[in-house]
Amino acid sequence: MGLFRSSEILGIAEPALEFALAASEESHPNEYMGLLRGEDASKVGLDEDGTVLTDVLVIPGTETNPVSATVDTNMIPNDLRAAGSIHSHPNGVLRPSDEDLMTFGRNRVHIIVGYPYGKTDWQAFDRDGNPFDLPVLDVDPPEDNFFDITQADIDRELREEGFDG
Repeated sequence: MGLFRSSEILGIAEPALEFALAASEESHPNEYMGLLRGEDASKVGLDEDGTVLTDVLVIPGTETNPVSATVDTNMIPNDLRAAGSIHSHPNGVLRPSDEDLMTFGRNRVHIIVGYPYGKTDWQAFDRDGNPFDLPVLDVDPPEDNFFDITQADIDRELREEGFDG
């Protein structure tokens, strides 16, 4: 079994979509660009096989202007939960440009958010640029406890490594 029980994208978590809509509005009149990460549906409380888009990653060094956004590929994390991309079209057009299509092949889902960045001003596309309906799911992304370390955890690890200082 791999990281995801199924490669099917079940939907996007409402907080992730709201974040992208707000970031797109804040970036206006420039484009906004982010990467989408997914979690196994079971980690967000769903009893289904598939992946839920839960996070929007902001990549340092992304350059934007009113007609394009370019991600510094050296700054993209090697993330096994990578599922796609999300970017805005300040002109409000909810279909991919030729340039967009050239980047779509890498992942499973790509979302375009359009001006005025309301709850319905977006469209999901597959890697070939075909639009599809992507449900917005009322789920909370799981807490990332990567930095949830206490002094007791550090002391225990040091003892295990032979440092009793």
